[in-house]
Amino acid sequence: MNTMDQLLGNVGIDTSQSLLLSKVFLLVLAVLLFNFIVRKIFSRFALQLQKTENEWDDALLDAARIPLAWGVWVVGIAWVVGIVSDAFDADTLNFVVSLRDTLLIILVSWFLIRLVNVFVAMLARPGKHRDAWDKTTVEAMGKLVKAAVIITSILALMQHFGFSISGVLAFGGVGGIAIGFAAKDLLSNFFGGLMIYMDRQFSVGDWIRSPDKEIEGTVEYIGWRITRIRTFDMRPLYVPNATFTSISVENPSRMHNRRFYETFGLRYQDQDKVQAITLAVKEMLLAHTAIDTQQTLMVNVNTFNAHSVDFFVYTFTKTTNWAEFHGIKQELLGLIGDIVAQHNADFAFPTQTIQLLPQQVVDASGS
Repeated sequence: MNTMDQLLGNVGIDTSQSLLLSKVFLLVLAVLLFNFIVRKIFSRFALQLQKTENEWDDALLDAARIPLAWGVWVVGIAWVVGIVSDAFDADTLNFVVSLRDTLLIILVSWFLIRLVNVFVAMLARPGKHRDAWDKTTVEAMGKLVKAAVIITSILALMQHFGFSISGVLAFGGVGGIAIGFAAKDLLSNFFGGLMIYMDRQFSVGDWIRSPDKEIEGTVEYIGWRITRIRTFDMRPLYVPNATFTSISVENPSRMHNRRFYETFGLRYQDQDKVQAITLAVKEMLLAHTAIDTQQTLMVNVNTFNAHSVDFFVYTFTKTTNWAEFHGIKQELLGLIGDIVAQHNADFAFPTQTIQLLPQQVVDASGS
């Protein structure tokens, strides 16, 4: 130390300054060493926890890793300043302590928000011994918890800086009325989003449409103010949540089956074959593996049309997939056409038949 004092004195630095620099150097080195040890411990824990089947300890470690690293630096720097406090005045020390506490509150809030995000991501996907939760419900719960964390952190920071929380809450009761009138639309959208989460009329990934408004597409995101829907021409549609409280919403994604409902017209000259054709079509549907025979299945003559004898086919497929359904529909139409052809019949098309009476024929010949 004496040698260092002499060397520093030769360059114009006095002994007190060299001692201060030595302390700062050693304390910063200690903080770096402690941070290195903490990182090694976390890495060792992460390797051990990956071998276990419990997912929650991995989530806790992942959420705490970065905030704890920053916390080590905040506490370490505040500790360094406290040790070398002789070089600072009282106001500077008070500011450092206040800044340390403020940053620690922010880091704790950051850790809790990260933990909520990790839990939401875990619950939304299936695990080894559990099923995935409903994504919309999990996201709603996550947003509520994060909102509670943020509000609590703000109140804690206000209390830390000397503001009275009771006064703030009292002001909030009076000011909330004015804010409620000013932000009426915003609040209606907020409660509309809350109703979507509670009623679960649709969730992210569902195909929805409304008979009351021109709304149809796949739900991509449900926020507190708006819901984003991707229409079938790939355009984003942003709908205020309050809209869903006043309109009817149809959710085809939750259908159990898809309906096959078609009408076929046969020629009047094939009227004697209609009964056999409808029976053959019904037998074909009952034997088809893609048809859900537990649902309504009807093949009946419907009406005598202007130029055809019409029969309808009413049944349901097992699949709800849109593309797969149209493949099955194409196959059924082909099979029905084959049955009609096998009975030496044919489908009708618009025709007109003019019937001339014998007297009209005579008059037309001019005799």
